[in-house]
Amino acid sequence: MTVPRSAEEFASQEVIRPACVLSEIHAKVILQGLATDDVQAGGHWWTRVGTWRRYETPWAPGSNQPGEAVHLGTISCVYDSPARYCVTVFRVSMTSYGLRHGWTTESLCDDAFRYAGITLAECPRAALNAPPRPFNGLMRDMGVPR
Repeated sequence: MTVPRSAEEFASQEVIRPACVLSEIHAKVILQGLATDDVQAGGHWWTRVGTWRRYETPWAPGSNQPGEAVHLGTISCVYDSPARYCVTVFRVSMTSYGLRHGWTTESLCDDAFRYAGITLAECPRAALNAPPRPFNGLMRDMGVPR
């Protein structure tokens, strides 16, 4: 039995740590570029808020479904974080087909980020906060004595 392409599970998922933070200017240019490269208009990207999917070929004219177009990978992001109009890219998921055809986390992000003239390696990163101190029962506040 052949598994439909739309049901193919991701072969790899990479959490980008620290997350990549696109400035307002870069985010705007990238989102405009992805919109012009839409799969329903002869391009390669299908975007929704928080999810950018890259396909090998455009979708059939007039189609609302991928059809024969093969999904290569997905970029997951959060809009308006850490500041308004910024976009934080935190995970990239690759299909087995995408991996077999040489796509990587870096190349998928670089393909999307090219509209702003940046790469994943050049993208500013989110500040990582120090983890909380471990719980120590001896240092807890016992409250007001009764």
